[in-house]
Amino acid sequence: MEYVTAVPNPRSQAPVSSPSGRRSLAVALLCGALGAAVALLSTRQRWSEGTTTVAGGAFPLTAKGSDVTGVPAALAIVGLAALVAVFAVRRAGRFLVSGLLALSGAGTVAAALIGASDSSALDEKAAETTGDTSATVAALTHTGWPYVAAFGGALLLLAGLLALRYGRLWPAMSGRYERDGTPRPRRTAKSADPDRPEELWKALDRGEDPTGA
Repeated sequence: MEYVTAVPNPRSQAPVSSPSGRRSLAVALLCGALGAAVALLSTRQRWSEGTTTVAGGAFPLTAKGSDVTGVPAALAIVGLAALVAVFAVRRAGRFLVSGLLALSGAGTVAAALIGASDSSALDEKAAETTGDTSATVAALTHTGWPYVAAFGGALLLLAGLLALRYGRLWPAMSGRYERDGTPRPRRTAKSADPDRPEELWKALDRGEDPTGA
């Protein structure tokens, strides 16, 4: 005879990892780390070049991304920190950090695109080189590195959007779990020994008979 029990199977109670959560987590980590690295690397490259006239001759000038604007590099660092912080917080905190990650990416894209056509950095170098504050750069050209930085910002933005959409399915760091994933046993207070002298005095103070059954 078969019996039906109402006690649930312990294995059925175990949390099941969502496939969409695993995929989005992997993509977000890849996009966030790669985007921050690309944006930081791009700001160290040459963004623009030109010439200025010195003593009757043309003097070449170049400007790196960090000379044009420091915003993409700063936001890339903020975005990378937010990507790590996503796993240290939960619920509303995770939503806010995810939003910060997305904003960092959007800001990186905007700053890189604005810097793609900027000539102020080279104009300042032309003024320093010639000693003439009104001097400007000539034969100005731009490289493709600002757009590479914008691509890195777009990857950060994508990571932030994935965190906003699927972050609730991602795991969070917790000190209650060991490395193997099993919860640490909670410490329980030791029960008082009624035969100890101090416990006997406490019982007498409460009006109890410590010798009673």
